[in-house]
Amino acid sequence: MTLVRKRRLQQALKLCLPPSLPPLDFRHETHPPPSASLSAISPEYHGIEDLSDLEKLAVLGRGNGGTVYKVRHTRTTSIFALKVLRFYHNTTNIRQHAAREAEIFKRVDSPYIVRCYAVFDSEDDLCFVMEHMERGSLHDVLFVNKILPEDVISGVALCVLHGLKYLHRMQIVHGDIKPSNLLINSKGDVKIADFGVSRVVVGKRDAYEAFMGTCAYMSPERFDPEGWDGYNADGFAGDVWSLGVVVLECLVGHYPLIGVGEKPDWATLVCAICFQERLEMPENASPDFRSFVSKCLVKDWSKRGTVDELIDHPFVNRTYLGSHQ
Repeated sequence: MTLVRKRRLQQALKLCLPPSLPPLDFRHETHPPPSASLSAISPEYHGIEDLSDLEKLAVLGRGNGGTVYKVRHTRTTSIFALKVLRFYHNTTNIRQHAAREAEIFKRVDSPYIVRCYAVFDSEDDLCFVMEHMERGSLHDVLFVNKILPEDVISGVALCVLHGLKYLHRMQIVHGDIKPSNLLINSKGDVKIADFGVSRVVVGKRDAYEAFMGTCAYMSPERFDPEGWDGYNADGFAGDVWSLGVVVLECLVGHYPLIGVGEKPDWATLVCAICFQERLEMPENASPDFRSFVSKCLVKDWSKRGTVDELIDHPFVNRTYLGSHQ
């Protein structure tokens, strides 16, 4: 059993998302990055000594060789998410990626990253005891609501940018930013999850790993490294591209780089991501939105906006003037 180190408990930037997400019922305020502070989470959260301490309550999701359960700590009644990765025959790569994910969780400590409280390793599986994010993922929100108002999208983007800024300063490329990997808790905090294809960058070639991640959200230099100088890319710019796709998806209500109903097979995606010359924006998009997405989705990674540049962009530094509290 390997316990992940204790965490400084911090408060994340909050995005107010009511359960039903009715139109115009949002509030987003621009705040500076939070400093370390005490939280309502009790020290007992770190008292998980064995998997037998956890009672399974429900299945939250399945995929990529693993299952995520909602669990309850029997002694404290605290609720967690338990991510279980199963190892079967010929799963050396899966085990390597799982081990890397566990190592990254040991390194990270940010209010913009889903917390991992403990890791249990055995011959057959690897189990992560995670922070439970009650609202599910951004993918779940979009499935119900189809599109989101720009003020909410702005808040999501700012949270992700803060998370990426932290990761990139730790030399970590996430590699799989997409709606299902952006989780939301009951307070409306948006956090980055799932480091299964992430990597710590030592050199430029370390940043590149072909076709690990979700193809639809890959940048041109990852899809076609020879055509877009991917072997010299630092990897961080690929996370920015993925965020741009997510932001655009939130406003149009579907995967935005291909037409509605078009099959997202490899040939269609490579044409859209690597060769499509003109980026189509929705007519209702504001100038700030257009500017932000355009800076994210520059095909040449060396000219793409950086996290530090985008975190100061007007689109993510709005103050919502509505009266909803």
